[in-house]
Amino acid sequence: MRIGVTGSGGKLGRATVERLRADGHDVMGFDLAGTPGPGFTRVDLTDFGQTLDAFLSVTARHDGLDALVHLAAIPVNGLVPDAATFHNNVTVSFNALFAAHRAGVRTIVLASSITAMGFPFEEAPPSLPVDEAYTSANNTYGLGKVAEEAIAAQLARWHPETSITALRFTNVVAEDEYATFQRAAEPDYRRDLVGSWIDARDGALAVALALSAAQPGFEVYNVAAPGSGNAQPSREVAARWFPGTPVADDFGEFESLMSTRRIRERLGFAAEHDWR
Repeated sequence: MRIGVTGSGGKLGRATVERLRADGHDVMGFDLAGTPGPGFTRVDLTDFGQTLDAFLSVTARHDGLDALVHLAAIPVNGLVPDAATFHNNVTVSFNALFAAHRAGVRTIVLASSITAMGFPFEEAPPSLPVDEAYTSANNTYGLGKVAEEAIAAQLARWHPETSITALRFTNVVAEDEYATFQRAAEPDYRRDLVGSWIDARDGALAVALALSAAQPGFEVYNVAAPGSGNAQPSREVAARWFPGTPVADDFGEFESLMSTRRIRERLGFAAEHDWR
């Protein structure tokens, strides 16, 4: 396929472009910063006209897309004022999704986030591991992701062939960032992330699987490493962080408290990298 990737210059974006090209796809990157070339065009995604034009065709670059991977966003709260985070990210996602609709791009993978499901988890989730049924936003970045998922779910209804998959990524770790796990034995390490993490290359694998398994409609999947980023047994961690919260009977010894059961069962996701 010819696949457009917004946010292609980011940590997950770079890994996704590399993965999709290795799989044999023709990939076109779109981002605000970067050096234009055969596989990249600079686009201001806050401008709907630019976004639609870029998806329809770019002279000497491409003449239409078969699929879109939308990853572009201000990545966390704090880089700009809180309201600006929300306004930018929701505008960019609406522009990308609606431009894809107008351009006839029917297969879309959208980056959502653990922030749409409770991060930083100051309140206990209803059960563990936390699955896709739980939605709770506690900052403007997460609120934007909840809004983006709602927009995607409605747009998926507007054409019978449209497939939109929202992937709720947790903290993305690059292959040169594993030194952070030297703290894994600390009792509250990754507490705000319920111990979860995902290698950027495995995040890209999840994108590739979502594209290949796309079916009409809207789906949401958590994307995390199946194994916790905390060194202590997961039941002990769950009891310490969320006393009294029900835990699945078949919960694995070091299983992530952010459930990846759905994506493993439905898409066959099997992470290839483990900090251990």
